[in-house]
This record gives sequence, C-alpha cells and structure tokens, in this order.
Amino acid sequence: MSLIAILGYAFTLLGLAGAGYALLAAYFVGRFKRGAGATDASFPPVTVLKPLHGAEPGLAEALETFFAQHYRGALQLVFGVQDKSDAARPVVEGLRARHPDVDVVLVVEERRHGSNPKVSNLIGMSVAARHDVLVLSDSDIAVEPDYLDRIVTALAPEDVGAVTCVYTASPMAGFTSRLTAMGVNYQFLPNVIAGVKLGLATPCFGSTIAIKRAVLNAIGGFAAFADVLADDYEIGRAVRAQGLRVVIPDFAVRHACGEATLAQWFHHELRWMRTIRTADPAGHWGSIVTHAIPLTLVGAILLGFPVLSLTALAGAAVARGLLKWQIDRRFATGGPLWLLPLRDVLSFGVFLMSLFGGSVVWQDERMHVDGDGALTG
Repeated sequence: MSLIAILGYAFTLLGLAGAGYALLAAYFVGRFKRGAGATDASFPPVTVLKPLHGAEPGLAEALETFFAQHYRGALQLVFGVQDKSDAARPVVEGLRARHPDVDVVLVVEERRHGSNPKVSNLIGMSVAARHDVLVLSDSDIAVEPDYLDRIVTALAPEDVGAVTCVYTASPMAGFTSRLTAMGVNYQFLPNVIAGVKLGLATPCFGSTIAIKRAVLNAIGGFAAFADVLADDYEIGRAVRAQGLRVVIPDFAVRHACGEATLAQWFHHELRWMRTIRTADPAGHWGSIVTHAIPLTLVGAILLGFPVLSLTALAGAAVARGLLKWQIDRRFATGGPLWLLPLRDVLSFGVFLMSLFGGSVVWQDERMHVDGDGALTG
C-alpha cells in the first residue's frame, strides 16, 4: 500500500471519529438546558466593566442590553476607552443620555499598562469601580434582562471564584461576519459544551467573567494579566489555583460579529486559534478530530474518491448537519446549511495555520506571542 493511500485511510478514519464526536456534541448540546430564574435573596451591588475600542457594528444595541438590566441590587456601569477621540465614546454618551437613572462612568485612560490592550483598558477603568462584585464583559456582548440576576446568583457560593458564560454569535456586517458567526455557533460553541461535559476543557471567556474583588486581588489584580494573550483563560486558571470553582451557568449570551472584510475575519480567527493554542496546546492539537468534513474530504482526495471515502464524507456531512440542527434548536441560532461545509473547510485551514507561527493582529497592532503566551509588541 502506498504512503498516499495510508494517509488517505488515516484521514478518513480521523474524519469518521470526528463525525462520531459531532453526534456526541449534539447530544450534550441537547442537554444544555436553560434553568429556572434566580431565587437567591441576596443581590449585592455590582460593577460591570466594559472595555471599548471603536464603534463596531451593533455596539449601541449590545451596550443598551446592560442599561436594560432588571437587577435587584445596585448597579454601576463602567466603560473605558484608551483614546479621547475613540468612536465608542459618543455611543456611550448617547446611551447615558437615554438612561439618566443608570449609574454610568466613562473612563478615558490613554496610558498603556502592558502589552494586552484589553487588560490595559481594564486597569485604567478599575479605579472607578465602586462595588465588590465585578462583572467583566467584552464590548460586543448582548444579554437578556435577567443576566445579572443569574450571574450573581451563580457567584454566591463560597467555593465559587468566578462565573463565565458560553456565547452564540450573530452576523452584523454581511457575508464575512456570517462566516464568523457560523464558526462560533457550529464549531466553538459545541466544542466548549462537549469539552466541559467530558472534563477536557476548563474555559473562561471574555463574554463574561464575574469575580469578587477579594478573589481578583488574591490572583494579582488585572496587572497580573497585562502581558498575556489569553487573559480570560489565565484569569480562570488563576482562580482555580486558589482552590475555587469557575462556574458556567446554563444559558448563553450573544456575541455580535462585525468583521466586514476577509482580512478582519482572518486576523480575528487566527488570533482566537493561537490564543487557544497558547492556553491549552495539547487540547488544541487534539481538536483536529472536530474537523470531520475537511478530514474526510482530504481522505477522499488522497484515495481517489472511492465509494468508501465518499460514504465517509457523506456521513461526516450528515453528522455536522445534525449538530447544526441541534444548536439552532437549542440556542435559536441560524445559518444556511449549504454554507456549513465551506465554513468547516475554512476553519480547518485556520486551524492548520494556528499550529505554527507566533504573531497575532489585535486592534490593528501586530504582536508576537511567546511560547508561554506572553505578548510583545
């Protein structure tokens, strides 16, 4: 048997394993149910920290969901920009004018506190935070009115150090942002749910990190993460190192995808993939099995498209289609079925590129990522 044939069968078998994984992930997604509303009687004062950079598509709509919270305790919203001319600033000012009863602070901090731009922003913002329960949330995240009730309730037990949330995605800027949204919904989201259920993943996401101030101080504050790429993951790991749990409630928040060009899409996805690689190298390499359609397609090409390999490719497509259906059913997401194979092939291409090299583009800056996840300009 030739080397090409051996490789063809290897890719086919790996792809079939990926099809089985997709079916298993669909099962776990079906069991990810939205629970009952918050019942805890204690709702301590909360400060929400929202670092901003530019007026991305859908920014006003996403931010307004935090102004519209039905939280039963005191709430402070702190927004931060690193340039007084940042286009996000008038968006916040407009929302503050529409919601005069909400406690809002806008921090403009132009000094740089480390290589990570988001953490640098958070360091500048943190001086304005008045409350001892802090909720960090990326700028492009939208939430339901009971979000804070649920988050704070999940954070209440003494053995819980932080709360994070999975997220779905919605396209905001045409075809390219639809590609991004489908990657989040049909690759990232089921992988997270399955990884957590199987005990293979210990995530912490910028979509939400709720943390008590005492815990944040114990792990070194935001300054401890000022020069790392995977700041969200590292915060979660530091919390777990204190002997505390990081909880993921059984609901998803919404991420707005604003990538308007293929270059923006590529830079974002490559940074995302290399972030995962630096946080969990073994898990990242192992995630090759999640690319069922591309793997069986490569196998079919190498084998010359015999019936066996075409059957495997069809099986992988069916399994991925079933997973998509389950995600759409559970999370009210959507995307054309015909685009899923192309999206999967693109994901596989970015995955392969992420295995090698050490640079990322973030907020229009190209940075180098060291082997330990440190960022340098």
